[in-house]
Amino acid sequence: MAINLDRLAGFHHNALKVRADKMEVIAGNLANANTPGYKARDIDFQSAMNSAMQSSQTTQAGPSSMVRTNDKHIAGSSAPRFDVQFRMPDQPDTGDGNTVDVQVERNAFLENGMRYEASLMLLNGKFSGMKKALSSGGQ
Repeated sequence: MAINLDRLAGFHHNALKVRADKMEVIAGNLANANTPGYKARDIDFQSAMNSAMQSSQTTQAGPSSMVRTNDKHIAGSSAPRFDVQFRMPDQPDTGDGNTVDVQVERNAFLENGMRYEASLMLLNGKFSGMKKALSSGGQ
């Protein structure tokens, strides 16, 4: 019987990638909390996951390559599978045009981190179960 690792871990693997990308966007927001004119950004997790799941079903197992518009550009391994959107501000404009609310960003960072950890634990559980099944299968 063939083992399909994409079927075993595909969703959680994609969730980890999207959560890591979301963490980078939130960290960028926090880093630019005092930058005049900076607009807070976010990733819609649901649409990013839908896009990641569709692309994993339609592409081969190998990484997709980025399109380089200049020979001096560094080659990348894959293009982002999500659209970064601007976050709607919850606070009034402070006069400098910055829409980052530090408390909202910290809460989003913590929530995303906990969800990342949960996905990691679920993925680890799946692999532990598969390892246990493989080791006891010959007995």
